[in-house]
Amino acid sequence: MRRTRVLSRAAVLTGAALLTLAGTAGAAFADSSDSSADDNKPTEAGTSFRTATAIQPDQEATAEASTGDYLYWSFPADVGQRATVHATVKLPESAARHGDSTWQVDVYDGLRRHQACRFGAQTRTAAQDAATVELSCTLRTVRGWAEPWSNDPLPGTYYARLTVTDLKADDLGLPMQASTKVTTTDAGGAQAVDGALAKPLVPGVGTKMEAASSEPEDGWASGWWSSRWLWTAAGGVLGALAGIGGYCLTRGSGRPARVPAGM
Repeated sequence: MRRTRVLSRAAVLTGAALLTLAGTAGAAFADSSDSSADDNKPTEAGTSFRTATAIQPDQEATAEASTGDYLYWSFPADVGQRATVHATVKLPESAARHGDSTWQVDVYDGLRRHQACRFGAQTRTAAQDAATVELSCTLRTVRGWAEPWSNDPLPGTYYARLTVTDLKADDLGLPMQASTKVTTTDAGGAQAVDGALAKPLVPGVGTKMEAASSEPEDGWASGWWSSRWLWTAAGGVLGALAGIGGYCLTRGSGRPARVPAGM
């Protein structure tokens, strides 16, 4: 009996020790993952479409620049996604500034067509004593296919451009810091359309210059699948059940027993 209690106690202590070690290893792994994510955070921005810094959704990027510079980042957006670009500008010291400044974030698609914001503070004016200014732009849902004249957002690479649009001439060149982050949400089958592009709109598509960094981490969607297939299948099943139920209600009980078979 005593030996059994000793063995049980030893087993409990061993299990507790293993759980502690597992928790410590998990915490260390999480810390290493966070540190590696911080190490991979882009710390600069491009100055044109061709030199735009590539980022992935939910990846924060920072950059140090001079007031008046154009800062460019590129990111992928796939079919059915609704992307939102968030940008924060850490303004120069208020004592060095001579007035208010107006900042703006613009988004362009793979054909470098300007895309309108559905909502968000795309342009904001910062007072002379303001420390930061925050901007955002939520795009329309990316479609799998569209007419060339429609200007609808299509799957591929998108470009976010941050710059100041109005400020005192004496404030040009003052040091500033910017950070940007792109978040995406799935709009679902309600926004799905028939058809798909042969290739996403990415830089150098179809050539050796195609930018691999512009591709989503899990690859591009095929374009044919959407939740509308589930609704279509469910509608077919419900229609079949309704037909069977209607037949059962209207077919009657058959020939009455009192009626001879020959009649």
